[in-house]
Amino acid sequence: MTQHQLQGRSEKEILWFQRRDTLKAAAAWVAMGGLPAAMAQQRSNIVNLRGDALLNGRQLQTGQTILTGDQIQTGPGSNLTFVIGNSAFQVRENSMMTVERGNSLNTVSLLRLLTGAVVSAWGRGSNRSIVLPTLTAGIRGTGVYAEVFAGNRSYFCNCYGTVDMESSGEKTVSQASYHQSFWGEVEPKNGRRLTPATAINHTDEELEFLAGLINQQTAWQIAGKKGVKDGMGYMDTQPGQTHPAQSSQMPIR
Repeated sequence: MTQHQLQGRSEKEILWFQRRDTLKAAAAWVAMGGLPAAMAQQRSNIVNLRGDALLNGRQLQTGQTILTGDQIQTGPGSNLTFVIGNSAFQVRENSMMTVERGNSLNTVSLLRLLTGAVVSAWGRGSNRSIVLPTLTAGIRGTGVYAEVFAGNRSYFCNCYGTVDMESSGEKTVSQASYHQSFWGEVEPKNGRRLTPATAINHTDEELEFLAGLINQQTAWQIAGKKGVKDGMGYMDTQPGQTHPAQSSQMPIR
């Protein structure tokens, strides 16, 4: 198990992927052909559901299918893993989110996280965003972790890939090979809305698990090595490297 720091979450939440029922469900999902086979056979796109969750305000059952346009809400002690198109999601307990439609019913254009947290892996694509209360991330092919903290302070980690970050008109581009983390501040800190963060509340193994569901690999799996999980985002650290939130474009007043 790679190192991970917790802030307001339990070890049990972070280690969901180690459960026997989750591993068994994921193996079955892959063996049966993943999402294309599930669609062809009109099977559910839910890989694993533990505990209670609501789909559009009604109790979610494991045999149902989550579609773009749906609202998902998880209860205490629950977690949900599902796949839409070339994107895989693991929703933490006490979370509420919507997945909005892209150019087809099975393409997600926008993930809106209202409360809680979600880990996700995305295949290549364009015009897709993740929206939190104080932060918006335009994503391509990447793996990310997003969480809404008390008071709507937003946390976002670009675990690997390229992401266009924005908060209240302040913008920067995140290019990460190993966990580049941000806060979207409710009120400016030292004049900035986007500030550097450390990598918290998620693991490498979670991203590897989700990437595997969509037949992808993380940047560190491809490279065959890992960097320092300090939130800076670099596989190989060199003198002079800075966090992009420290040089982000300030909003025009």
